[in-house]
Amino acid sequence: MSQLSHSAPAIPDLDLLSFPLSGSQLIEASAGTGKTFTIAALYLRLVLGHGCDKALLPPDILVVTFTEAATQELTERIGQRLADAARYFREQTDALNKEQADPFLQSLRSEFSPEQWPHCAYQLELAVQYLDEAAISTIHGWCNKVLAEFALSSGYLFEQNLVTDVEQLQLD
Repeated sequence: MSQLSHSAPAIPDLDLLSFPLSGSQLIEASAGTGKTFTIAALYLRLVLGHGCDKALLPPDILVVTFTEAATQELTERIGQRLADAARYFREQTDALNKEQADPFLQSLRSEFSPEQWPHCAYQLELAVQYLDEAAISTIHGWCNKVLAEFALSSGYLFEQNLVTDVEQLQLD
């Protein structure tokens, strides 16, 4: 008698260079699996216009996460990644040594002709300068910002108080 095996289907590896940057996409991952690295890599592609209609700057890209700590880490890591990539495209880094170079940056740069590299570096450097205007926030922070920005048209009050501890409200 043979036994039937019920195994879960294999989940394909995420290809950072071909992952669609338009429409609705979902990346689900556990702790410590490289989510911040992945977000920073996709952010680079958006800034360079790789795989999308046009190059974007930080005010045009929305990144939401759960905690203030994650927001801070994302902002720092994205900024560092943009600066590192700009140096790599300008060939101003020790990472040009094939043994030390970041495989993602190698692959991303190979998607552009060497004549385009100076423009790519410029776009990345410009994004670093605009990082203070980046839309990187917590989910509740972004919702509050949108409600405040569109208070008149949405019918909400201009000043809202975010209540994170609802225990007293439940008791009332």
